[in-house]
Amino acid sequence: MLSDRSRPVIEATLPVVADNIEEIAKRFYAHLFDAHPELFDGVFNRGNQAEGTQQVALAGSVAVFASALVKTPEQVPEHLLARIAHKHASLGVTPEQYDVVHDNLFWAIVDVLGDAVTPEVAAAWDEVYWLMAYALINQERGLYSARGVRPESVWREWGVAEKVQESPDVVTFRLRRVDNRLVKTSLPGQYVTVQVPMPDGVRQPRQYSLTRADDGEHRQFSVKRVHGGGKPDGEVSNHLCDRVQVGDRLTMSVPFGDVVLDDSGRPVVFASAGIGITPMAGMLSHLAAAGSRLPVTLLHADSDEESFALREQVLADLRALPGGTAHVWFEDGGQSSLPAEVHAGVMDLGAVDLPEGAVYYLCGPLPFMQGVRSALIDRGVPARDIQYEVFGPDLWQADLATEDSPGASERTGRHAAAGV
Repeated sequence: MLSDRSRPVIEATLPVVADNIEEIAKRFYAHLFDAHPELFDGVFNRGNQAEGTQQVALAGSVAVFASALVKTPEQVPEHLLARIAHKHASLGVTPEQYDVVHDNLFWAIVDVLGDAVTPEVAAAWDEVYWLMAYALINQERGLYSARGVRPESVWREWGVAEKVQESPDVVTFRLRRVDNRLVKTSLPGQYVTVQVPMPDGVRQPRQYSLTRADDGEHRQFSVKRVHGGGKPDGEVSNHLCDRVQVGDRLTMSVPFGDVVLDDSGRPVVFASAGIGITPMAGMLSHLAAAGSRLPVTLLHADSDEESFALREQVLADLRALPGGTAHVWFEDGGQSSLPAEVHAGVMDLGAVDLPEGAVYYLCGPLPFMQGVRSALIDRGVPARDIQYEVFGPDLWQADLATEDSPGASERTGRHAAAGV
């Protein structure tokens, strides 16, 4: 909690900081990488930096945390912190790196706000920073401990055992540990970070959802080729799809991620679009491997049948579940031989009978998830029963965490265990 001395200062300065936080974040990252270019090697995603999404996510996170300290000091945005902590743990972030971030962030605050940053203001925002930093450090320490690793040992070498072209733009990689040690289990819905050396020698990290249940030997993930559409193509996705072959080695983290399958025994509904099928595939695979008898409904939207990645795997897993049903929407038409209810157009929840008391998992483009979530809430689904996974910086979490009532940090869903 904020000290009595800092609280009125933060209350008074929060509006001006919030109005300038995106510019602060922009200058922070520029200054950080000028001073520490090595952080682009294995830690920061330079694609997100180029697009500006990481800057926006950082700005939103800091503003939300500071607002929570003032408005709901008894309940900080735990879900926001958990999402960041899992991402940091998958990258091997260390406590010492928070000192580097602190120094460069406060340089940026002064650079943007100038004389408004009096010693009193600086001290109050310093307190906010370290409250957030220590909350994350403590969560990350717990995540490392639960996995039996240290920040520097989250990485393992894996060999590509199989490469499958799932759709024109999606490739599945099935990897085997090269040292033949037992593979630590993942929780259904988690992701791994893959650290890929690029042609210029810089290692770039990307997170990919695990798409098949553990078998004690392999990990499986799927990669969608990113087309730039007037901007540069995705450097890592295209490198993996074009250049990495069976027999090659990849460096991969142990699994992390806070959006995991609820174990309360309630019906489950998955709603995905495009490559958002990947975490759903992982959770469905776990349910099928466990012989689950839960009612499970898959709702998936795609442009056409050929673009529906992992369709054979997920529909086979659904058929293996006594309570499994599937509804699929294809924008290019509803003609299909898939063993599912196939609809034409975009996803329409009004065409589906949803089970009572279900938990929901969403993944896909942000507008898709926002639309589905709104439709579910309009149908009376409690917001706490809706979880979502977002690929890349979470630009939605900050908006949801600022909803008007205490407990808003829970409104995007509850993680069932401390382990994307």
